This record gives sequence, C-alpha cells and structure tokens, in this order.
Amino acid sequence: MKDESLLKRIAIDTKIMLGKPVIKGTRLTVELILEKLAYGATYESLLKDYPFLANDDIRAAVLYASKAISTEEVFAA
Repeated sequence: MKDESLLKRIAIDTKIMLGKPVIKGTRLTVELILEKLAYGATYESLLKDYPFLANDDIRAAVLYASKAISTEEVFAA
C-alpha cells in the first residue's frame, strides 16, 4: 500500500482530541497506538482491544510518526 493511501487513514481536527492525529473516524490517537506498541503490544492485541481497527490503521500510525520525525532537526550540544 502506498504512503498516501495509508496516511489518508489519519485525521487531524482541532475538535477531536485537541487536534492530535487520530485514526480517521475514531478518537484513538496515533500517540496511544505507538505507546502501546512501544510497551510490547502486538498488532493482534491491538486489533482485539480495539475491534474497529484494521492492520492498515496501525501501519498508518507508524508511518505517520515516521514522517513526522523525518523532518526533525537535531543540533549537537
């Protein structure tokens, strides 16, 4: 699946979760998905806990985060 297609699964609306990126049509933030993955959640466990999610929603959250930090500038101290 192409990046653009996955990223269309992410929505940003100031009226939903204070404008944090969420899975479109939900209030589930990209941040929460990434945090759960970081603490060991699997795709399968996320899909079980959030039955409205699809594999591509999780992939979209990871891709969104990747794109977000790709423009980050790091300055040496």
